[in-house]
Amino acid sequence: MSGDPKLERIAKGNALALCATGTWTARFAPVLERMVADAEKLAGSPQSIFIDVSDVAKLDTFGAWLIERLRRSLTQGAVEAQIAGLSTNYSSLVDEVRRVRATPVVETSAVTITGMLEQIGRAVSGVAGTVAGLVDMLGAVLAASGRVLIHPRSLRLTSTVHHLEQVCWRAVPIIVLITFLIGCIIAQQGIFHFRRFGADIFVVDMLGVLVLREIGVLLVAIMVAGRSGSAYTAELGSMKMREEIDALRTMGFDPIEVLVLPRMLALVLALPILAFLGAMAALYGGGLVAWLYGGVDPEAFLLRLRDAISIDHFIVGIVKAPVMAAVIGIVACVEGLAVQGSAESLGQHTTSSVVKGIFFVIVMDGVFAIFFASIGM
Repeated sequence: MSGDPKLERIAKGNALALCATGTWTARFAPVLERMVADAEKLAGSPQSIFIDVSDVAKLDTFGAWLIERLRRSLTQGAVEAQIAGLSTNYSSLVDEVRRVRATPVVETSAVTITGMLEQIGRAVSGVAGTVAGLVDMLGAVLAASGRVLIHPRSLRLTSTVHHLEQVCWRAVPIIVLITFLIGCIIAQQGIFHFRRFGADIFVVDMLGVLVLREIGVLLVAIMVAGRSGSAYTAELGSMKMREEIDALRTMGFDPIEVLVLPRMLALVLALPILAFLGAMAALYGGGLVAWLYGGVDPEAFLLRLRDAISIDHFIVGIVKAPVMAAVIGIVACVEGLAVQGSAESLGQHTTSSVVKGIFFVIVMDGVFAIFFASIGM
């Protein structure tokens, strides 16, 4: 029988049969939805219910899902609604739809002190898991580095140079532009406030120390975390989703050595270079504003800058750069390898990579500040 779909109720002794006829496809979606919704009102009936589909002429995935939905709705306790008369042509389709599990209903509860403490505990446990994952990745990278030092030919030089170009060379314009503007802003604000005390020239001291010790490398590290860290996470996450990393393991390659180590090495080499260029751009921008806005001649600016800073300030800033780069790379790779098989997971871990990378960069900057202060630098 073909034509419009129907769902008739027929009593058979102590049982009730729902006879489906016609074409059960997405073409008749509105009609099918209404019929199934009406039939679902029979839920709770003491009678045994059979769904007879022997007269269904055509069936697609939409129709099969509606039949399975009706069966689940009419199943009560130990009494399960049965699908009868299923032809061999459509049995595999209905079986496949039956394997789809219903989404469990999430029960919402009122906010309580116990629940809040539980959330805090879970968050603390999550932090411990994050730190453990970072330490594990650090150990894996150090082990891969040791193998490369023993067998230098195993280093992926082409991959390293490629990532160095992406991380360093292509990042130079945006790094220089932003640090130049930051230097301009620091100089302008310093001159604006120091002018009240007649101490315009001291803006050079402030600019030199801030840029070389703190602002220069910290700002560059944050931008690298947002630019390159997120890219690393997205690349590794996409490979994880497409099972390329599993394929590497199957072929006998170590993913840490092939994928992570070249990225880490490129980042560790790139960040000191970018930090130096960023510091120079910030000093140039500050000097330009000091000349045009504060009336400090370039020659006087350079003389004062030479007296205000020392090589120690430069060393403090440059020493931080490779450590921050390693932290950013480890966080990005850990998050990338933690991606599951969905686009939502990729987005979540990419966001988490940027947030955690910036957080750990700031923490490391504070640790370095305490360390250098304790040794008199």
